[in-house]
Amino acid sequence: MTRQNNIVLIPARLASSRLPGKVLADIAGRPMIVHVADRAREADIGRVAVATDSIDVRDAVAEAGHEAVMTDAGHPSGSDRIHEALQALDPQGRVETVVNLQGDLPTIDPRTIRAALSLLETEEPDIGTLACIIRDAAEETDPNVTKVVGTPLSADRLRALYFTRATAPHGDGPLYHHIGLYAYRRDALSRFVALPPSVLERRESLEQLRALEAGMRIDVALVDTVPLGVDTPADLDRARRLLAR
Repeated sequence: MTRQNNIVLIPARLASSRLPGKVLADIAGRPMIVHVADRAREADIGRVAVATDSIDVRDAVAEAGHEAVMTDAGHPSGSDRIHEALQALDPQGRVETVVNLQGDLPTIDPRTIRAALSLLETEEPDIGTLACIIRDAAEETDPNVTKVVGTPLSADRLRALYFTRATAPHGDGPLYHHIGLYAYRRDALSRFVALPPSVLERRESLEQLRALEAGMRIDVALVDTVPLGVDTPADLDRARRLLAR
């Protein structure tokens, strides 16, 4: 898997229900989306581009020396947005693997980004994603924390069987906090966005269940920490403190 065959795409929608305009929020003198693009570049796995529906976001990204592409404002998900961006940026089909990195993870460790992509070095999985062992008991019953249920393949890798907002699986053993960063094979991404929303996806409000219900394989790399996602003013304050160091 070589750098020219990989791309990191960062969907960045300016409208946000919980924290409007957050991708342009100032953190240590730079917009949040620029920090995310910086982390993606530091991962050093391939081309990096921001996929957005906002001219302001595009201009901020370009001013900071990163690549950006305009996409339709009507996309229902980040997966649809990066799929459009991929067709625009690589119409020849040279890119083989696509990392979908959320635009609200300004402090993510570049090694975490690399971990998702590394799952596709073997032929079996269609999609790679991440999880971390839950150590806070409150997270175990929090429906806002998605859990992945999987069969162990090694000490740091699972094959996903299910994703849920419930506390699962039952019984003794670790629970895993799913981290919503994905690495797709190109044909898997195209297949995924062409599928209609599935029954369990609608019930759990978890898009990744669409892939499992369609028989696609998702492998999960276990990492040490959950990256800070900026969804609230308190999250933004925390990100500012971390990146001011």
